[in-house]
Amino acid sequence: MMAAPSKDSPSTSPSPRLSRNPLPLSASQESQVRELYFKRVRNKCADEVRDFASCCINHTFTATILCRKPQKAMNTCMMKYANQGEQDAAREEWFATMDKRREEREKKEEKRVEDEKFWKEWWDKDLQKKPAQPPGKKA
Repeated sequence: MMAAPSKDSPSTSPSPRLSRNPLPLSASQESQVRELYFKRVRNKCADEVRDFASCCINHTFTATILCRKPQKAMNTCMMKYANQGEQDAAREEWFATMDKRREEREKKEEKRVEDEKFWKEWWDKDLQKKPAQPPGKKA
């Protein structure tokens, strides 16, 4: 007979990585988080990106050779900041701005409803002034 493994055994107790934001996100929400993450990394490496871009402005297909040094500096900076910690920070920032985005969506919907009402009234005025005539017939 085999002995039952104890509850304190390290092989039986899984150690999942505990997330600070446990909610699963939809694909569009994940893309918003990813977009925020890349924006944060680009902001931290803004000088290197600017140097590489200014080098490439004066060169066409030779930019890969002549701008190698600024490109390596930019890539090194990006790799330095493109890590899990930065992804977690972007996700936390996304969760922190959820209420703000909800309010913006509500304002946008209210404006859309007002605009729709305005345009319905606008087009109804034209219909009330002219009697309905079948197309192709003149009065």
